[in-house]
Amino acid sequence: MSALTQRTRIAILLAATVVLAAVAIGYIRLAADRTATADRTADPFTAAADRATLVAGRRLLVVSDRHLATVSRDNPNGPRRVAPLECVRVYAAAGTGVCVRPDSPWSYSLVVLDQELREKRAFRVPGLPNRARVSASGRMVAWTTFVGGDSYNSGGFSTRTGILDTRTGALVSTLEKFAVTREGRPYQAADLNFWGVTFTADDNRFYATVSTAGRRYLVEGDFAARTVRTLKENVECPSLSPDGTRIAFKEAVGADPTRGWRLSVLELASMRVTPLAETRSIDDQAAWLDNATVAYTVRDSSGDPDVWSVPSDGSGTPRLLVPDSESPAALG
Repeated sequence: MSALTQRTRIAILLAATVVLAAVAIGYIRLAADRTATADRTADPFTAAADRATLVAGRRLLVVSDRHLATVSRDNPNGPRRVAPLECVRVYAAAGTGVCVRPDSPWSYSLVVLDQELREKRAFRVPGLPNRARVSASGRMVAWTTFVGGDSYNSGGFSTRTGILDTRTGALVSTLEKFAVTREGRPYQAADLNFWGVTFTADDNRFYATVSTAGRRYLVEGDFAARTVRTLKENVECPSLSPDGTRIAFKEAVGADPTRGWRLSVLELASMRVTPLAETRSIDDQAAWLDNATVAYTVRDSSGDPDVWSVPSDGSGTPRLLVPDSESPAALG
């Protein structure tokens, strides 16, 4: 009986030891999970890295503190999903994204992304990045940079604007190679500068701005034919509406950029211009959130950016949309 009692005591002790060990392991795991959760909460880049995507939905893509981020369109001032991908300019459509990534203070690469932010292609772009766009189908990508060193440039600025066909791999590093028709006649000049591409639904035609001889024009381009033709003067940084009927753009006040720009909308069928309710000078390529609303970046006196929106018909008032961010694009 005493031996049985002794064996029973040993069994009970071993069982208790196993239970206590299991409890200890469970506690350690719980503590580790809590610590990891706290770390992710404290570090928004880690917390959201696996959740920021370009999958279509009611979300906005922006640059937040020089990183790619998404926010809800229904609560744009709410939580942000921030990816560990440094970008100074972003855009996306149909699951294809573009990020202009800084490689050093004076060196940048253009990175093409899939909807899960995986890199599909990357290459260096010259100069300082300024604009980026993706066609509605996700096939075509365009970018603009400021560059120096052109012999004709004396105190002004020069640009390089390129287009990539992600399906065929066709790459045009500068639109200056395209044949230009100005006001109905073939035109050649050393001082041609292009910027601000926006694509039509067929992935071949596009609109952009060209400057030459002190004048700036809206041009319509044909990627396959490598041609552009001027349509209207004093139209900069065009952005085509989702329905393809209007262009949001910045219009130099009195045709003089030194006086600032007025955000406006051009109706392509009639070429009628409607100034929008935003009266501050807007130096940006606006993005359409839908057929009724455009978004754009406004910088305060210290240079910090915010994303604002305004109705596209000239009515209403500007609205602060996403504070402390820039480079907006609608994901759906």
